[in-house]
Amino acid sequence: FCTPCLQECLKPKKPVCGVCRSTLSPGSRALDLEKQIETTETTCNGCNKKMYLSKMRSHAASCSKYQNYIMEGVKAVTKEPLHNTRNFPNRFTFPCPYCSEKNFDQEGLVEHCKTWHSMDAKQVVCPICAAMPWGDPNYRSANFMEHLQRRHRFSYDTFVDYDADEDDMMAQVLMRSLRDK
Repeated sequence: FCTPCLQECLKPKKPVCGVCRSTLSPGSRALDLEKQIETTETTCNGCNKKMYLSKMRSHAASCSKYQNYIMEGVKAVTKEPLHNTRNFPNRFTFPCPYCSEKNFDQEGLVEHCKTWHSMDAKQVVCPICAAMPWGDPNYRSANFMEHLQRRHRFSYDTFVDYDADEDDMMAQVLMRSLRDK
């Protein structure tokens, strides 16, 4: 993760996992896991030297053969990009429609707007809805705060397959409803 995205996830108010966005709870150090890392042996993929997992990160930073191994892998993966990323809308981070702040995840945008713009009556376009396949980038919500609280209480990507067309989704729903009887 890049630093701004990671910082957004670790906000003191409500830190969330950078992958699934579930709330992180305070915990204690996983001493059993630390012990396992300190006692498990592995082999460097560059120079084939054996070492404990706890030493692998510092070794990898200084091992030129490991660096070459990584670069070969990067070259193999980046030879031909599969997709032109400019054709895919960003459905993971959103700008605030009221101010210049950017890179909010859905939950972060809702919290930001509740904290800083709850009294702003200006009609704005919902950046979350505008990024969705069914969204209208020109529709201005009459009450954006109510819209956020009713419409964006959950993350769409948990429930929606953006690559499936409407007919496929309808067929999947019908099949599931028949199975659930």
